[in-house]
Amino acid sequence: METWGWLAILPPVIAITMAILTRQVYFSLGLGIYFGWVILSRGNPLTGLAATLEAFINVFHDPDNTRIILFSAMVGSLIALMQRSGGVNGFVNFILRKNLIKGRRAAQVLAWILGVIVFIESSIKILIVGTICRPLFDQLKISREKLAYIADSTSAPICMLIPLNAWGAFVVGLLSAQGEVDPTTILIHSIPLNFYSILTVLMVLVVAITGWDAGPMRKAERRVAQEGKLLRDGAVPLVDEDIIEMHPIAGKPQRASNMLIPIITMSLAMPLFLIITGKGNITHGSGSIAVFWAVSLAIALAAILYRIQKLMSAKEIMDLILKGAGGMISLALLMLLAFALGSTCKVLGTGHFIAQVTAGTVNPSLVAALTFIASAFVAFATGTSFGTFALMIPLAVPLAHSVGASLPLVVAAVLAGGVFGDHCSPISDTTIVASMASACDHIDHVNTQLPYALLCAGGAFVLFLIGGWLIG
Repeated sequence: METWGWLAILPPVIAITMAILTRQVYFSLGLGIYFGWVILSRGNPLTGLAATLEAFINVFHDPDNTRIILFSAMVGSLIALMQRSGGVNGFVNFILRKNLIKGRRAAQVLAWILGVIVFIESSIKILIVGTICRPLFDQLKISREKLAYIADSTSAPICMLIPLNAWGAFVVGLLSAQGEVDPTTILIHSIPLNFYSILTVLMVLVVAITGWDAGPMRKAERRVAQEGKLLRDGAVPLVDEDIIEMHPIAGKPQRASNMLIPIITMSLAMPLFLIITGKGNITHGSGSIAVFWAVSLAIALAAILYRIQKLMSAKEIMDLILKGAGGMISLALLMLLAFALGSTCKVLGTGHFIAQVTAGTVNPSLVAALTFIASAFVAFATGTSFGTFALMIPLAVPLAHSVGASLPLVVAAVLAGGVFGDHCSPISDTTIVASMASACDHIDHVNTQLPYALLCAGGAFVLFLIGGWLIG
């Protein structure tokens, strides 16, 4: 392999720096890839541009990459089908009709439970929690800020703790791009070490059960209790019905089963397909094949279910599948750029160079804690956890190998930092969706959520320090 020296680290450094400065992750990743191929083209900008375009095409030469990108788009198709079928509305009506929730604590615990059990995709779980619980919270005089906090804080953290979804597939793909022979096992071993996500999910449960309100959240809850105002004076709720939900078909019965059956099918099929592709060993299964097969099965089952009920014609189903997939194009593009940057760094030998430079110079016990801080900073500045994973994993994995640090712990630090920074960032898509789904003022949501997030981040940092000393 040709040695490029310090030039080898320029592509990821440029991508990270530009992402922080411009907050444009797509542009920044693309720029990093371009500079990488300009270097490989020995400074020729035109040849580098041609090679960059070819690098995008080469991403699809890897079947795993292709399956993961397709899966991400197909999740959008499943979401559109479930919403249009009336499944989401049917579930809401069932909860209200049965009068299952009678108190403030029960309503908040319900929101937490929904956030935990719906783990296929971060945005849909926020929309489900917001749609189901908003009328309950309003009736029981619980602030919209509290609903946004619960929905947001059980979104990305749960997707990383139960990674049978695009999150897990994306991380597996990134680890595979770094040459890891068993990326699924690494991801599984990192789950109990993802301290921020664990603390955040537990924090929400504590808040729901005890009613503990910190900082601005206390003020918001007092406003609702004493003045009956769900929002502060002057607040501007982010409500767009076209974004929050697709309207169900008029005049058709709205059944909760139309949402539950596809979701449960997909959730159960993922581990089953991991076992099948791993020939009986779930840790050896193909994550990309499992998620692709699972979402395909869920969509096919939903289509059959809705046709049997005569809810939609075959043409309408296909139109919804295409419309839903189109709504996920931004995520698919991000994955394409991330995989292309990873392959560019591999050709440049970025990982090998980092390993040579850092070997013997960094204390292995500090790698995880420092990686957590760096990932959190990048995610907060850019507003994307996926982008942070794409930027940081190509740097963190070779660093862990070079200094002998625990790879699952370091990977967990990247994932935890990415989730924390994205969780707090006002430009994060999930933070914005949480404000929309809860009909809450966006900045009010950010401000009321921040104290809880910072407390969990502080605890996670300490645990990463301890973990570094105990397991390397």
